[in-house]
Amino acid sequence: MGAWKQFLASDIIITPFEVNKGFSFPYSQFSDSDVQIDRFLGVNNLGTFYPASSAKTGATNNQYQTLVYNSIKELYYSNFLTASSGDNATTSSIVPGADPVGNVITGSSNPTGRFDNYLQSTLTPYRYFPTGSGDQIAIFSIPSFLFGDYIQPNSFVWDDTGDTGVIFTDDGEGNIIASGSILGNGEVVGNIIYTHGIVVLTNGNGLDPLSFTDFIASTEATCSFSSSYTIYETQYKATANENEFNFSQNPSLISGSTDGTLYGFVTSSYFQPYVTTVGLYNEAQELLAVGKLSQPLSLSRTTDTTIMINLDR
Repeated sequence: MGAWKQFLASDIIITPFEVNKGFSFPYSQFSDSDVQIDRFLGVNNLGTFYPASSAKTGATNNQYQTLVYNSIKELYYSNFLTASSGDNATTSSIVPGADPVGNVITGSSNPTGRFDNYLQSTLTPYRYFPTGSGDQIAIFSIPSFLFGDYIQPNSFVWDDTGDTGVIFTDDGEGNIIASGSILGNGEVVGNIIYTHGIVVLTNGNGLDPLSFTDFIASTEATCSFSSSYTIYETQYKATANENEFNFSQNPSLISGSTDGTLYGFVTSSYFQPYVTTVGLYNEAQELLAVGKLSQPLSLSRTTDTTIMINLDR
């Protein structure tokens, strides 16, 4: 039989904590339903947009190359189109007139440079983006169900030594570093957006643009990274005060007689009920969770008894 007691706000503590998990996927698993790592080629097409099949990119999610280029530029590089460390924000001022109608706006009202580009730290960023006609970028996309809240800085590795001879890693500050047979070690060639699972190669320090097509088509690459996900632990403090629950409702305590007589040991002053299970219920008295004690716990007549229940969600 059960005994009921309602929790107070002070009996419930919610604590967030971060968990991490490392992943490593070879090319053969990129298209698996539980992986879905994709690669895209973005092209700056300044002319008419042609929705031809040859202008599409991506193995799992087919996109137009021009749209990929423009989306990446707008999301992550709109403040860095003329300077790799960031453009000066355009500003304007209002010169008050005799009345609101007479107010005059001075300075540029162009919105360029006023967008959030998801910077990774407080350090001065480095974000080069090619803007010439026909310029290309390469994108590696990792789905959110793999990286959780964000990719752990310093954990991303794209190993393509078996094909193009290049390894891409992140430096923990949002930069992609290339090393390998065709480059000197430590060259910054793009950026990683940890919270979006997006890696962008922009040829910032001399990576051969023609090799972007090779990176997209490589069948030897391996992608490794660590995910980060916040789990919330809820701790419930179930307390039986010294004057509560001192009588058991367990029907096994009733003797074989039909008048409800209890066994003699139950009426002893030394007898105390034991707790074996704690159940958590909602306001409709629906059972939500059950906690089993490792061994029966005797309640006390002289001190409060507290049982701590931890749930992760």
